[in-house]
Amino acid sequence: MRRIQHPGPPAPERVAAVAGSGVPLRFVLQPGRMVDEAVAEGMRAAGCIGGFVTFRGGRCEPFRYVMPAASADPRYAAWYSETYEPAGPVDVTRACAIVGIREGKTFLHCHGLWHTADGLRAGHMLAPLTIVAEPIEVTGIGFTDATFEAMPDAETNFTLFEPVPTARDGHGTAGPRMLLAKVRPNEDIDLAIEEICRRQGLAAANVYGIGSLNGVRFADGSKVDSYATEVLIQSGRVSNIDGRPHSKLVIDVVDMDGGIHSGELLRGDNPVCVTFELVIEAAA
Repeated sequence: MRRIQHPGPPAPERVAAVAGSGVPLRFVLQPGRMVDEAVAEGMRAAGCIGGFVTFRGGRCEPFRYVMPAASADPRYAAWYSETYEPAGPVDVTRACAIVGIREGKTFLHCHGLWHTADGLRAGHMLAPLTIVAEPIEVTGIGFTDATFEAMPDAETNFTLFEPVPTARDGHGTAGPRMLLAKVRPNEDIDLAIEEICRRQGLAAANVYGIGSLNGVRFADGSKVDSYATEVLIQSGRVSNIDGRPHSKLVIDVVDMDGGIHSGELLRGDNPVCVTFELVIEAAA
């Protein structure tokens, strides 16, 4: 597989996962609020401190986002583009966010696709700089006793989400039926998800999340050569095949030139670029 060289020493553990008590989420982002503030309010109302949310449709103005880019700083293997602020309202086609904590406050890592006056665009939404213009319905999975916490990462030099348990009563969950997980650079995303499921005893699961890949190879033979990308999972499923978990992911991805691509990943040939954050839900 392709490999990207980050500046720091590789962490010995390439995947991480913690079990949590997941609850279904459904709430509305109210107009006039920053996206991160509006999501934080919905999470608090549900008694949750972290998780995953998705919204289809909705309008924001102003709207700000970035795309993946090369880094001019040797401390980083990849970076972000300039900040884009499209003129006028932006209609969100689909956006997904991992919700966690950074410096004691709710923080969103959000990727998505949106329609601007110049057409369909995609990238990393800057949730603290984007304002809800019309009510947006949000669904997802929240956790009452686990979250993602932003921490310095020596391998990449980024501050990245790590899954952490936060049960206040000192008791764990009844079983690993819901997982918050992370995959580190140069690990194939499908194989890493399968490894997480094996470790946690999940034969079948639904998979949600966002992250970055070092180029993309699709099952239909098409590919994306950009070494830094922004990815959101359209649909993710782990099935039990011959007694072993088998991952199948359909994604949307934007490359460093702003090209948008979609499709099913070719299992075994899609290494993570910087990070990939996941919520994994046990399924029948």
